[in-house]
Amino acid sequence: MGRTRILRNLGLLRCSSPSFEDGDFLPRRHSLDGGSISPALSWSDVRPETASIVLTFEDLRGLHGKPFTLWMLFNIPPGVRSLREDLSKVPLPSDVPGAAQGLNDEGTVGYAGPAPPPGGPAHRYLFQIHSLDAVLDLPPGVKRTLFDRAVNGHVLETGALMVMFQR
Repeated sequence: MGRTRILRNLGLLRCSSPSFEDGDFLPRRHSLDGGSISPALSWSDVRPETASIVLTFEDLRGLHGKPFTLWMLFNIPPGVRSLREDLSKVPLPSDVPGAAQGLNDEGTVGYAGPAPPPGGPAHRYLFQIHSLDAVLDLPPGVKRTLFDRAVNGHVLETGALMVMFQR
């Protein structure tokens, strides 16, 4: 899967949000300055052989030009097709039974809102939804490197939403 690989709506998996369109600026309420409220997201056309779904959100430019993970949610049951806004920031969110959240690059569990340096250029952020052929054997609070290793070779298809944010 690789952290810098951009896969946008490959196959039939489609992603959307009622808060923004692909390519839009992310609303302030979803940034650190606005309270780091995770956006509502939905996806459709999941393949029947999907065993679980994973979500990642990252700043493609990040610190020192490297991708910066802001959210990892994994083992979402295959029948789930959406996430509500302001998902709980706990390792095992009751909002999505069966799912777990990993450790973001801020060092916390759950969604971390974008916070690029003030006055700089807009950063690009990528929400990616992957359907997998397996349920990941990972603990809540897992780091991104272990998450990537576990996902490798299990992606059936990917959908994505790209947004921008600037302070």
